[in-house]
Amino acid sequence: MPRYALLEHTGAPDDPSGCHYDLLLENGEHCRAWRLAQQPAVGEPAQAAVELAPHRLVWLTPRSAAVSGGRGWAHGIAHGHYAGALPSDAQAPIRVQLLDGALAGRLHLEGGFCVLEGCTTPHGNAP
Repeated sequence: MPRYALLEHTGAPDDPSGCHYDLLLENGEHCRAWRLAQQPAVGEPAQAAVELAPHRLVWLTPRSAAVSGGRGWAHGIAHGHYAGALPSDAQAPIRVQLLDGALAGRLHLEGGFCVLEGCTTPHGNAP
């Protein structure tokens, strides 16, 4: 079953706010990743999601570590598994079910935005 993670990323030289979140979804030999300004939460409005370069799978395990190249520090704050397939077209909408962990719910990434909705399908079924 594919995994997901949410990292709190501080000290990135290209982040004027000083802190953002990296949302990672396992995709074969790497993770697709998006930068978020806030932690996603059920019931919160959609927020901007900027797709990043693929991340290494090691970030899916609970850890805190310096980011290579002097790009700050990352601390894993949520980890779990998801159901659903990631489309090969980078512009296609993503709809997956986060099955466990702190972010359980229906995750939608589309048009540069991210939203986490409460579970409306039986546990374990993809949207």
